Amino acid sequence: MEYGSIERELHIDASPEVVFEVLSSPEHIREWWSAETTAFEPAAGATGRLTWTDQDNGGHQSAPFTVVEADPPRMFSFRWTYDETEAETAGPGNSLLVTFELVPAGTGTTVRFRESGYRERGWEAAVLEATYDDHRQGWDFYLPRLAATAERLAGAR
Repeated sequence: MEYGSIERELHIDASPEVVFEVLSSPEHIREWWSAETTAFEPAAGATGRLTWTDQDNGGHQSAPFTVVEADPPRMFSFRWTYDETEAETAGPGNSLLVTFELVPAGTGTTVRFRESGYRERGWEAAVLEATYDDHRQGWDFYLPRLAATAERLAGAR
């Protein structure tokens, strides 16, 4: 396996505006990604921190992120370190790049998701493989929750 990037495409029965809001709002990120998020502006250069709490043991995992591009309602991308031992600011070379491209599709949105930067991290093969597999499983769990959250919000409007 190459471990270069994780790519997914999904259809969401909600407008690109609603999907963008769900991707870029701390309130909605908490709902679909189960992460507490510091307040941040959905604008290039904005920074924040995602924090997950393990429901079983109460432990925390935290990741700083930096918004790379915010072009409502077309694109939202950010870099995140996903490792508390990394630098406080997520940038090229110390982070992974997550991109959500939003394309109108009838009354809904096609979301083209990509997370890249694994090989660029310089991890040993075992760490690269484990991290990639962990993220692949995570995104396969959380992306359907993104869709459900956006569809629920769209239905409430």
